[in-house]
Amino acid sequence: MSTAMDTESTYSGYSHYSGHSKKAHRQGRDRHKSPRSKDGSRSEKSVTIQTPPAEPLLGNDASRAEEGQDDNWGETTTAITGTSEHSISQEDIARISKDLEDSVGLDCKRYLGLTVAAVLGLLVFLTPIAFILLPQILWRDDLEPCGTVCEGLFISVAFKLLILLIGTWALFFRQPKADLPRVFVFRALLLVLIFLFVFSYWLFYGVRILDSKDTNYQGIVQYAVSLVDALLFIHYLAIVLLELRQLQPMFTVKVVRSTDGESRYYSLGHLSIQRAALVVLENYYRDFTVYNPALLTASKSRAAKHMAGLKVYNVDGPGNNAAGQSRAMIAAAARRRDSSHNELYYEEADHERRVKKRRARLVVAVEEAFTHIKRLQAEEQQKAPGEMMDPREAAQAIFPSMARALQKYLRTTRQQQYHSMESILQHLSFCITNNMTPKAFLERYLNPGPTLQYDRDRWFSKQWTLVSEEAVTSGLQDGVVFVLKCLDFSLVVNVKKIPFIKLSEEFIDPKSHKFVLRLQSETSV
Repeated sequence: MSTAMDTESTYSGYSHYSGHSKKAHRQGRDRHKSPRSKDGSRSEKSVTIQTPPAEPLLGNDASRAEEGQDDNWGETTTAITGTSEHSISQEDIARISKDLEDSVGLDCKRYLGLTVAAVLGLLVFLTPIAFILLPQILWRDDLEPCGTVCEGLFISVAFKLLILLIGTWALFFRQPKADLPRVFVFRALLLVLIFLFVFSYWLFYGVRILDSKDTNYQGIVQYAVSLVDALLFIHYLAIVLLELRQLQPMFTVKVVRSTDGESRYYSLGHLSIQRAALVVLENYYRDFTVYNPALLTASKSRAAKHMAGLKVYNVDGPGNNAAGQSRAMIAAAARRRDSSHNELYYEEADHERRVKKRRARLVVAVEEAFTHIKRLQAEEQQKAPGEMMDPREAAQAIFPSMARALQKYLRTTRQQQYHSMESILQHLSFCITNNMTPKAFLERYLNPGPTLQYDRDRWFSKQWTLVSEEAVTSGLQDGVVFVLKCLDFSLVVNVKKIPFIKLSEEFIDPKSHKFVLRLQSETSV
């Protein structure tokens, strides 16, 4: 693995704004993947949820163009030294091929399901029309004349099919939010029910009408109308099973992030485990603060520093047992741990002091920068056309005065990897365009926001794996625990059923609210 060195030099991110800006180089974060565990002792089932590709939340086409030179503007670029050799083993080749097969399988499954649903839907809508047209084509001369009632049934069939088409489009034709590992059971049951229903109608139509060439055309049209009515009832059943059944809250789930312990509570209805996992992930991107691995390195470095300060000397020669050395190191570490809480206290106090100091400097710098711009009215724009700037130019003009304070604050709070210089300029121009205050501009940087607030290329969680001891198509139950894993952390979900609440009533007569003033000799009354 390549090594990285931290160097401090002049800061090139602002060279086109001011002549005395600084440029910094820092160690890039190597994201390492642990090999998959092939331990089969646990009876857990692991499946994968992939979110569909989407456009970036912030239009960062321009930022991608400058990403090569100013991606980590606040602190860094990564300097790679030495030579690196890349090797791949047979296990890696097998794992890569398996991943490709899984991705191909997911795509085939998705398109196969859409194809089957589309063919079945087309068959459903064409069947009533075929029931009405086939007698007119095959034995038109033998049919009885269609009266007023029969012609009125044509209008009924047309409008019912139109209503069914609109309802089907609203319920089923939606852009998928995710690729679930297993099929949706209720949707599959509805497709099977519709197929059996239409097949039985065609079977009856072929035996009793086509073979005998029935001449009662009004009865044939009424038969088609009955089919459309039944399809409307099936559509109502689909609304109940797919939409209404899950609305009533039945379970409370606790979601805990494994790295920092941040947790949230959500109420869910009757859902399968895989659909509950999808709801949890949708709420995670909205409610949880963005995952920042830089905040977790302080405790690890502190523990490593304590252990690095211990030295053990072997005075009895190299043949002495190593178990004694281990016990000596553990005992020495325990004695040093007794005083480590003081170091932790002073480190946190010093960090809070530096954060407050740089936050105050940032607020003052931004407020001063915003005072240098003014929105021109329509009559003022005609007076001084040469001095006007668009929001992008205004943001570029005032950004250098606040850049250093913002850079230091983001370094101190370890947020520099989430904010590129281009994204900050876009946010600043957005605030200037909408006449927002400096406080509104700073809200994004003073308080870490949810994951959706940042660009997708800076997320640490894009593909998830669902691990559950129960089948993912089974419904939620009290005490069920499942885990959503991504590359760097996982979400542990614990399901609890909402208890049955018994509420009683007690009547109080309004006339019973009577009081007496109790006087004592010691009171001033």
